[in-house]
Amino acid sequence: MSTFETLNNINVNDKTEKKNGLTYLSWAWAWAEVKKVDPTANYTIYENADGWFYHTDGKTAWVKTGVTVDGLEHIEYLPVMDYRNKSIPADSVTSFDVNKAIQRSLTKACARHGLGLYIYAGEDLPEDAPKGSIDLETTIADTPEAIKNLTKMIGTLEKMGATAFMDELRQVYGIERIEDIKKGDYRTIVQIAQDKYDMLKEANK
Repeated sequence: MSTFETLNNINVNDKTEKKNGLTYLSWAWAWAEVKKVDPTANYTIYENADGWFYHTDGKTAWVKTGVTVDGLEHIEYLPVMDYRNKSIPADSVTSFDVNKAIQRSLTKACARHGLGLYIYAGEDLPEDAPKGSIDLETTIADTPEAIKNLTKMIGTLEKMGATAFMDELRQVYGIERIEDIKKGDYRTIVQIAQDKYDMLKEANK
């Protein structure tokens, strides 16, 4: 079993809490689980040119973090947001806001390695648990609208400069074409693409 599969099969349900309709996983617990699987794992909080722990275009702010497991780093960008999950104006950002964004960003970076990834897909249980009547292991090849939607999103990201997005999908999900994406992964990938689009849009304002 790969490291991704090992982390992805951990049931995190009793380690989460819900706020404003979103599910959150404890960063400290997530990091402890990652270190159990790979004691050499490490993380990076990327500073800007001035040595700050957040980046800004003068209008809004975001953080950039990376988690490396088994030598593979996944980087996560996350806007600095308020309790409504709305971007905080740059001139109102506090160190507390940045710290919360960093913790959420690192947790999502861990999810890219598999831990709690199903949370972002809207699933209630990990892959080895029952999921009802929908076969999430089949691909979206028979769903033209899903393929069209994701193809358009990826094309938009590439025009905005995210040229490595498909490479990232190949590394994490082991797919070569959009048609090969499993139904159980589709919503997660769409959300990742949307998050990246939102981050790039904010950065280019």
